[in-house]
Amino acid sequence: MGRRLFDIGAATAALIVLSPLMLLVAIAIRMSSAGPVIFRAPRVGLHGRPFSMFKFRTMLAITGEAGSAITGNRDPRVYPLGRLLRRSKIDELPQLLNVLRGEMALVGPRPEDPGMVAAWYRAEHQSTLEVRPGLASPGSLYNFTHGEVQLAGPDAEAAYIERVLPVKLALDVVYVRRASFGYDLTVVLRTLFVIVAAGLGKRRFGEPPEMAEALELATGTPARARAAPRSQPDGVL
Repeated sequence: MGRRLFDIGAATAALIVLSPLMLLVAIAIRMSSAGPVIFRAPRVGLHGRPFSMFKFRTMLAITGEAGSAITGNRDPRVYPLGRLLRRSKIDELPQLLNVLRGEMALVGPRPEDPGMVAAWYRAEHQSTLEVRPGLASPGSLYNFTHGEVQLAGPDAEAAYIERVLPVKLALDVVYVRRASFGYDLTVVLRTLFVIVAAGLGKRRFGEPPEMAEALELATGTPARARAAPRSQPDGVL
């Protein structure tokens, strides 16, 4: 209950503070691209229940944001302003409303598309569906700093399923195992750091501190029996 009250209070305060920015973004979207301002993305939430995750629309409405559920690094469906919104993560701000509605938390496993959950979630991933999904998590951080650059090829969905999703899910399983209010605060601070650093031009980030445990889970190989992964030179994220 305490965590839920914190989420409500923090989301309410963030919406009040950020409402001028969100209004400007809504006007800019309306002026730069025909279509609705808000996109409702189908996602799987707490206990496997489906819900609509709110985002500022970043894709051309003429495609209906149809096709692959995965957006490639240079996806032609994304219009110029949408690309900026995605890179800055401003497109995610409407999810503060999902937090107020009780569908999401500030920190929690990143919710996935129903098709991805049905096809690719294994037994060990089910724990991520037993807590509220969140705006931020170790998995979402990894996807932003390391995953998106791997989706530049002709088949972004296949690349996501093969190379990104297993690590992202493993990181979020580690989050669920370690979850605490203090840990949530560190994830929030790490997220803010990454967004600001990326906005200032930083493109290389170190591996998340949960990576060793996540790779052990994803590969089934104990960390001591696996060669240590090469870290990026910029420290951990």
